[in-house]
Amino acid sequence: MIILYNAKIHTLDPHQPECTAIAIDGDTIYAVGSDDDIQAAYHSQRDSKEDMHGKVILPGLTDAHIHLEHYAASLNKVNCETDSLDECLRRVAERVQNAAPGTWVLGHGWNQNNWPEGFGTAAMLDAIAPQNPVYLTAKSLHAGWANTPALRAGDVERTTEDPVFGQIGRDLDGNPDGILYESAMELIGQVIPELSVYETAEAIAEAQKKLLEMGLTSVHDFDQQRCFSALQILHQNKDLVLRVSKSIPLESMVEAAAVGLRTGFGDDTLRIGQVKGFADGALGPHTAAMFQPYEDEPENRGILMLDAEELFECGRAAVDGGLGLAIHAIGDRANHEMLDGFENLRRYEMENVRLAGKSNYRPLRHRIEHLQIIHPDDRHRLAELGVIASMQPIHAASDMLAADRYWGARANLSYAWRTQLEQGAVLAFGSDAPVESPNPFLGLHTAVTRQRLDGVPGTEGWYPEQKLSIGEALAGYTTGPAYAAGMEDRLGKLAQGYLADLIVLETDPFSCDPDQLPEIQPVRTMVGGSWVR
Repeated sequence: MIILYNAKIHTLDPHQPECTAIAIDGDTIYAVGSDDDIQAAYHSQRDSKEDMHGKVILPGLTDAHIHLEHYAASLNKVNCETDSLDECLRRVAERVQNAAPGTWVLGHGWNQNNWPEGFGTAAMLDAIAPQNPVYLTAKSLHAGWANTPALRAGDVERTTEDPVFGQIGRDLDGNPDGILYESAMELIGQVIPELSVYETAEAIAEAQKKLLEMGLTSVHDFDQQRCFSALQILHQNKDLVLRVSKSIPLESMVEAAAVGLRTGFGDDTLRIGQVKGFADGALGPHTAAMFQPYEDEPENRGILMLDAEELFECGRAAVDGGLGLAIHAIGDRANHEMLDGFENLRRYEMENVRLAGKSNYRPLRHRIEHLQIIHPDDRHRLAELGVIASMQPIHAASDMLAADRYWGARANLSYAWRTQLEQGAVLAFGSDAPVESPNPFLGLHTAVTRQRLDGVPGTEGWYPEQKLSIGEALAGYTTGPAYAAGMEDRLGKLAQGYLADLIVLETDPFSCDPDQLPEIQPVRTMVGGSWVR
């Protein structure tokens, strides 16, 4: 038995919100209470007692939307998240100087909305890397920037047609300009040398250390097959510390259902999550599907990749196999279409239950990923349909100025966390890393302040009516994701019978100034009753 005492413990359990001591037996919490009660009940010499010296203890946090393989890979890429296009080019040039001719130079994080010049061009990259293929993914992961050697490697030329749900950027003469949107990114992505599954496992193991340092003890991953294989290798070798709920790509759903994989299959460390599909693109490249055009592009309403009927058709096959759905939807039209599809899907599920005469049926935990802007008429529908609002508060910090610029007055219902909470929807918060930093304390700061780190747009915050309390925001990183993963009976709280996943802090997020939240870093992290840092 491990006894942690003399602590300030926020359990996130409404039945006992605070205590000072916790008893842990193996990987499970045995009891919580006062120092006197816990130490009186457990005083065997075999019990290990640790004085926490008044430090704060919280449940381990969850990132409910991360791309583990991409995040791990991004740690070795050129950081292109810069305030100027010139600085981005300088960083790439520095990496090129140390690269052998002909080897790929990869980067991530650029955002043309932050650059006065807008998008870069292939010619700009050619000037600093004439002998190396260069490919830089946008911060949104919905656009890529390539130089001429990279375009040539992907057979992207003047006569190349735009792929379905994608677009090749072109200059006035019709030649590729170096920018690739949505599915067109695959033209380059498929020719970049890939890591082996074992190399991927090693990269994820290194990334795992950083995530544990940030206070994350669980994640919901949305990368594809190689990532799943790498996670299985780590798990088999007992090197997987994070608890992972692993999504299945929509294109692999038939095969997954055919072999009998179901949402929830696995154990408390690695389990099957939902089937991931895409309804649209993103705000930054103007590919999120909207009812009305973008403010600066009167003819552009984005790209709708999945409509209500298509969601229902693939959804029937998913639910027949016991698989929940997690659908990327950012624009208001994309979210409307997905809610229409989920409404029909819920009817289908309930009719199947009625015909089967089941009395103990648990509805599948469907999710909408991002939900960045919603039509006013749809604000109540996630709660009514039991669809989880899987959102990323940190996106609002990055996107608020672009949302005002490109969505105008519609932005009053973008990143609308309180609206969804008040309607009764379950919130599951994440980062979308490597799109954003996976540091959950940055997300907490945005959720409670609606401000960027530089204080923009002011002390009241951006659409301040959507702010959350620190308790509500923390629930988005604990109890909400636990529910989304079907683990609400053993994860997300510090209570008897729950898994002993917790973090130790010097600063109490419940009482500190919100501006201190981004500076918080856990001093210790425990997963399953073992200190892992």
